Amino acid sequence: MCGAIFLEGIDVAMLNVALPSIRADLGLSTGMLSGVVSAYVLGYGGFMLLGGRAADLLGRRRMFLFWLVVFLAFSGLGGFADEGWVLLLARFATGVAAAFMTPAGLSLITTTFPEGRERNRALLIYAGTAAGGFALGLVIGGLLTAFGWRWVFFAPVLLSLVILIAAIPLLKEPTAERPPVRGFDVTGALSVTGAMMLLAYGVVRLEHPADGWPLTVAAFAGGLALLAAFVAVERRSPHPLVRLGLLRSGPLVRANLMAALLTASFFGFQFLVTLYLQELRGWSTIQTGLALLAAAADVVLAPTLTPWLVNRFGNAKVVLGGLLSGLLAYALFLGVGLDWAYAAMLPSMLLIGLMFAFVYGPLTIVATDGIAEHEQGLAGGLINSSFQFGAALGLSMVTAVNVAALGGATGAEAGLAAMRTALVVPVTATLLAALIATAGLLRTRARERVPVGV
Repeated sequence: MCGAIFLEGIDVAMLNVALPSIRADLGLSTGMLSGVVSAYVLGYGGFMLLGGRAADLLGRRRMFLFWLVVFLAFSGLGGFADEGWVLLLARFATGVAAAFMTPAGLSLITTTFPEGRERNRALLIYAGTAAGGFALGLVIGGLLTAFGWRWVFFAPVLLSLVILIAAIPLLKEPTAERPPVRGFDVTGALSVTGAMMLLAYGVVRLEHPADGWPLTVAAFAGGLALLAAFVAVERRSPHPLVRLGLLRSGPLVRANLMAALLTASFFGFQFLVTLYLQELRGWSTIQTGLALLAAAADVVLAPTLTPWLVNRFGNAKVVLGGLLSGLLAYALFLGVGLDWAYAAMLPSMLLIGLMFAFVYGPLTIVATDGIAEHEQGLAGGLINSSFQFGAALGLSMVTAVNVAALGGATGAEAGLAAMRTALVVPVTATLLAALIATAGLLRTRARERVPVGV
């Protein structure tokens, strides 16, 4: 399971590093290059809820293995692409595969380990591996691109094959009885998938605010309309795809909001730092990846320090502490200059590692705690959808603010000023997440003070 989430993280990161080389080799337009990234987001975000529920109803092991094969096949197709439309197809299908595979893998963990310390430790190791995959992907992607961008697609094929060979004999699904599939909510599945895809498309279009506002507004309006239709369908369906009562859980809703804000802040920051190091400072892709590697400290901290802190202080306090670490990291970077040594950047990178170690895993625990076993796939789909949409929203917002702040200006000083303005996005996202965490902590304390029987 950790291998699969590592694969998903490293696949996305390696492609981001290779985009300039792909564009130069295939002669892709800016719109087509952006579409290569957006296609994955549309597939992943659009099908995640359906993928989570399919794991619950059709079998988690079966869904995991089947979609791992699909992931392998279409990643290989991307490596053989000679035209932009082939890359679009490959990335969309890979995103769909990840949307089914990821919640199936997460729910296999939550249904295999009993709720409590054992499951918490497993989830923290899992979360640390996920973040490590993205951080290492930046470095590995730079190295592979030096040999040829096609290896960015072929490397995940080899890793997928190793995971598949190991998973077939080793992976066992818990013997607990699954609810019988008396009827599949086709209308609900179509409406929620359409809603998620339109919302994801709208978020992606925010990257270019001046590029056709009517279409962007129409995408959001259509997505919200389909979401409303989905809620109406689920209320009347005898076999709903999503039990709406699940969304009445305050901790689950807060965890998903914080998950979206967490990835919005990090992915937005990572994008800005990449522009700063490569375009303003002239660093290579490998140097940039190594500079961001310090942010992967959670690979070590998540399975070691975080479990002790969670057992000692509880998830809510650990999450709040992590968000405050991230807020400090981004605030420190607001003073960045063109002559900063890496030593001046290092505190921010390490604090971001702390943030991920203390927030990513505990949020996954909160989002799946207290959920019935037959709905664990759905809960996994929800939290992963939040992470994915947050990442897309963060990238779109920092791009839009950076472009608007830069205007028609050129030169390193203008680029630096625009970047500092765009850094307000990750600062604001992390501040909002910290406020949500504080509100949740205060509600928990208020409940604890209420006398028994009142």
